[in-house]
Amino acid sequence: MKRLLMLALCAGNALALDPPATDDKAFLMQQQNEALLAARPNLQHPGQPWLHVSVPQQTLTFYDARGLPQKSYAISTAKNGVGERVNSYQTPRGWHRVCERIGDNVAPDTIIYRRKVTPWKYTPQLHAENPEKDWILTRILWLCGEEPGKNQGGEVDSYDRAIYIHGAGQHVPFGTPTSRGCVRMRNEDVIELYGNTQNGIDVLISEES
Repeated sequence: MKRLLMLALCAGNALALDPPATDDKAFLMQQQNEALLAARPNLQHPGQPWLHVSVPQQTLTFYDARGLPQKSYAISTAKNGVGERVNSYQTPRGWHRVCERIGDNVAPDTIIYRRKVTPWKYTPQLHAENPEKDWILTRILWLCGEEPGKNQGGEVDSYDRAIYIHGAGQHVPFGTPTSRGCVRMRNEDVIELYGNTQNGIDVLISEES
């Protein structure tokens, strides 16, 4: 009798440690529901993936078609803050899209000059010799403004201002605003982003986290 009681107690403990599979399924469904509630869908084109550049956080986050974050990267926006006017050297706000891409299969640290891939490579020594140079490296995702009068047309046109998401050198303190208007990324990060996105993807640059 005592032996049977011990076996029953052991079985009870095993059940307590190993909840039924239905409980596991319910837990997973709850997690999925919570993730969907916290999702940030694309407000420009619902059901499409998008990018969010947060100026306060100095991050770029890639959201999938459901609005779920897939990857977040440290970036560097403009040293002069945010603004849309030509020659302000500020990062423009609002909805954009990637309208041109430059740098397919280009090696990391390759210098891109006036949107042309060159045979030259960035090095820390080269930067030390040219400390004021705004190095554009590896990949370019060229942005077009999508909001007329704000970042599209006239003196506030992001495309005409040549606002890019692009690779930058090792000297850049990512997570701090240092650029002349563009969104700077680490070379390995911009390669990954370039490979995981397509031309036309929406990009929101905002002062929100």
